[in-house]
Amino acid sequence: MAHFRPKYITFDCYGTLTNFQMAEAARDLYGEQLSEPHMVEFIRNFAAYRLDEILGDWKPYNEVVHNSLERACKRNGIIFREEAARMVYERVPSWGPHADVPAGLAKVAKEIPLVILSNAMNAQIMSNVEKLGAPFHAVYTAEQANAYKPRFQAFEYMFDMLGCGPEDILHCSSSFRYDLMSAHDLGIKNKVWVNRGHEPANPYYGYVEIADISGLPGVVGL
Repeated sequence: MAHFRPKYITFDCYGTLTNFQMAEAARDLYGEQLSEPHMVEFIRNFAAYRLDEILGDWKPYNEVVHNSLERACKRNGIIFREEAARMVYERVPSWGPHADVPAGLAKVAKEIPLVILSNAMNAQIMSNVEKLGAPFHAVYTAEQANAYKPRFQAFEYMFDMLGCGPEDILHCSSSFRYDLMSAHDLGIKNKVWVNRGHEPANPYYGYVEIADISGLPGVVGL
């Protein structure tokens, strides 16, 4: 990347910056009912159904959580209760950042405007952003874009709001399926993959790999 200095650094929030804790919530709900191998499978199913639920028309994230948890329960022979889905959804605003995030972001924010594009609800996201420890130029949500990532519409909304194009940004995410594959297809050449360990490397998509956000300042020459 040769220390590309973008107009904006854009970020996925949940998983990349905020410690995404859906698996922990599932364990709290069903850990006593399932053996460890079955619990791992349940978590995998729950994640897969969440992705499937957001690929169509936008719907509120509480419905995404409800539907995907219900489908995971059905697949694994567990009784689904609506209050369980509500509990998972209501936990989201309490999640804080990965430990490496505040210092790394603060260093970069002094030089380059930071932007979040998140599969979030307006009513929840700012609680998470306030815990990140750095100022953000803008925070855009799936609710505002009327589409979830990996749909292109979410990214296109961000471009329109910022008045920029794919060539102007550096996009940073821990997920290929939600972010970096779409970023690649949209012509965002400058990408950073934060290797949080939940997806395997995929060099085809062209990125700089960092272990955590402490490595981000070096990518842009800070």
